[in-house]
Amino acid sequence: MESFSKISNIIGQARDLTIEAATSASGSRTYGTRVAVAPAKASSPKEIHRFLSSRHDRDILDGLRRVVSMMSRGVDCSEYFADVVKNVASPTLEIKKLVYIYLLTYAESEPDLALLSINTIQKALTDQNQVVRAMAIRVMSGIRVPVISQIVALGIKRCVTDMSPYVRKAAALAIPKCYRLDPSTLPLLTDLVATLLGDKSYYVIGAAVMAWWEVCPERIDMVHPHYRGLCKLLIDMDEWGQLALLRLLTVYARKNFPQGKVKTSENKKKKTTSGSGGFYSDEESEDEGPVGGIDPDLKLLLDCCPPLLQSRNSAVILAVARAYYHLAPPSYLLPLAPPLLSLLRSPQDIQLIALTNIVFIALTYPSIFSPHCNHFLLSPVDTPQISKLKLEALTLVYPYSSKPHQSLILTELSYYAGSYDKELVREAVKAIGRCAQNNPEQSGRCLKLLMEHIHSSDQHLVAESLTVIRHIIQQQPTVHKKTVIRLAKALDTATSSTARASIIWLVAEFSGVDNGDNVSADVLRILAKGFANEAEGVKLQILLLAAKVYAHYLNRTNTGFEQPLSEDEDAPEDLHPIPQLFNYISRLARYDVSYDIRDRARTYMSLLSTPKAVQLATLILLAPKPVPFAPSPSAALREGLTVGSSALMVGKDEYVRGYAQLPDWVSEEDAPGRGVRDPVEKEYGYEEVKEVKSVERKVDAPKQAVPPATSSGQTLEPVDVASKKETNGKTLDEWLEDSEEEEDDDSEEEEEKEEEEEESEYETDSDEEETDEEDVKESSKMLPS
Repeated sequence: MESFSKISNIIGQARDLTIEAATSASGSRTYGTRVAVAPAKASSPKEIHRFLSSRHDRDILDGLRRVVSMMSRGVDCSEYFADVVKNVASPTLEIKKLVYIYLLTYAESEPDLALLSINTIQKALTDQNQVVRAMAIRVMSGIRVPVISQIVALGIKRCVTDMSPYVRKAAALAIPKCYRLDPSTLPLLTDLVATLLGDKSYYVIGAAVMAWWEVCPERIDMVHPHYRGLCKLLIDMDEWGQLALLRLLTVYARKNFPQGKVKTSENKKKKTTSGSGGFYSDEESEDEGPVGGIDPDLKLLLDCCPPLLQSRNSAVILAVARAYYHLAPPSYLLPLAPPLLSLLRSPQDIQLIALTNIVFIALTYPSIFSPHCNHFLLSPVDTPQISKLKLEALTLVYPYSSKPHQSLILTELSYYAGSYDKELVREAVKAIGRCAQNNPEQSGRCLKLLMEHIHSSDQHLVAESLTVIRHIIQQQPTVHKKTVIRLAKALDTATSSTARASIIWLVAEFSGVDNGDNVSADVLRILAKGFANEAEGVKLQILLLAAKVYAHYLNRTNTGFEQPLSEDEDAPEDLHPIPQLFNYISRLARYDVSYDIRDRARTYMSLLSTPKAVQLATLILLAPKPVPFAPSPSAALREGLTVGSSALMVGKDEYVRGYAQLPDWVSEEDAPGRGVRDPVEKEYGYEEVKEVKSVERKVDAPKQAVPPATSSGQTLEPVDVASKKETNGKTLDEWLEDSEEEEDDDSEEEEEKEEEEEESEYETDSDEEETDEEDVKESSKMLPS
């Protein structure tokens, strides 16, 4: 039967080679021209069943490819489950892969049939090929059948100690799947995660950290003995493993290290004068205390992060920025600016994320970005969101930039203020106002730039400029007296009701300057002529201006309210013009069509009617107004969030699933000692084997004349072989003689065994020859004569 199967396999291979040769020959007859091949017809279920039930690997592979192709198009292929599962024991790797892909998709719908393949998959865990072992544990954990949860847990336990890091990584990735399948396996999985966290392979650590986040994120004590090793493996890991590990180490640092103090200049000098150490060397010994208020273990983490800033993955750069922003003192943040700014050359979605994080960091540490302010200049292809964030970044770094850069920023903002985009105009004008607010020394130039837009034909620009001008003047009212006069002259040309109302309100605020010797009364006289034709908002401001001017007049003269004159009564010749103006405007307001204007006029008239009410009117009308402060738009929206988080993008008020703030700094009393982070002596997995082999090599190695060095750098004392050191009553020379005698005895026994094996082999060969002769004789008798 075996010979028959071999012959059938040879015939099948010959058929395949014949088909391939015919295909290549037909292609060669085209003489280099490309022939359009008609698409293959859709395979019928009967044909696929025939392929899957074939005894040839080529047909089985063809059938599986068709099934997987239909699965990718969304076709239901559950009817082939039995035919596919019976090929799970195939020794061909390509067939195994396709069968496993099919099982991952349909095992949950056919749990009874899927259980038939578990034994075969479980046997694959002992396969010689590491790819097969990894695929087996991946499929076992991916089959979502709760009955096999214990088998999956035992399979993971087996693979955790596998020699191959590829298999151990697959086991680490299978731990969260097993936990979701059966939460009762948590104690076993927690121990396995603790084992994987101590793995020496950077290939495994990323998956182990992800398993820790999924299974036991509250068990921060599991990280203690592996903390220093994880910090040193950070640079060798893949990008996604670095993200998970940086997140873990950031949380660990906040929970185990007290908040460090900012380094002083003396500490910096001490550090520069101290000897230089390697990148991974421990610069502080265990006996030394925190340097500059930073724990040495925290400093180890911060010193391992700078190489990651050169990563090609933008998420890794943001993760390092998160660790530095929330853990390090300000002196560590200077290297963050170039990598973050390099992300502004990325696509627009990455630009938006990078700018959001840059602005958030600049709210606290704007000086680190001030030398690079030219990176925040707008581009014609920027989206409105990116433009808004760049303008905000310019206003944050403006006070810390050099004078040439400040001049550049103001020039750019003034140019943007003349844009055709109304939203950009509004943001640019507000940005100029924030620049004046953050740097009062340059407020005069900012005000000059805004005054240039007062006579613009764009009334929207004029209104926004006047609002910002009003805020700047309120910050230093005594310095900007002439500016108010210029604004009052602009009333002749301003047509926007919002702009006119802002100017009138500002003139009313300055109506008491120089003991009434100002332009407010004359402005009121001019505005009274066209009171009836003004908008409602402007009328309210004119009425307020009249009340303030009249209140200042009453405080100067200490006289009471002059009763309004009737329509037939003429004003006396000795009546001051200010009471006449107030009487005239209040009379017009009493008969206005707006309820608000009429009510406001009655209120002012009742307040200023008697000398006793003048103090109350002064308190209400002439009270000093608080200086307006325009915070940065991101200050209130993103306050208290974490750098690099999704919540930082969508804002604090939006719901972000799974967002958790960083824990608070642990107090010095509750912080654990440094001893908990000392590495344990126990090793896991393949490292134990390596340790044993290395010990054997040390024993068998010849003696060296030079004393070896220990791990701490100290040399051991030379050993005198001739000296007698008693151990169990024997000297060292006696022990060596006994070991030589034992070796000689062992060699003699091995020679005797080899001779016996040779004799037994000779006897078996002769027996086989005799049996072959007998078989030939019997077969010759069966042949026909």
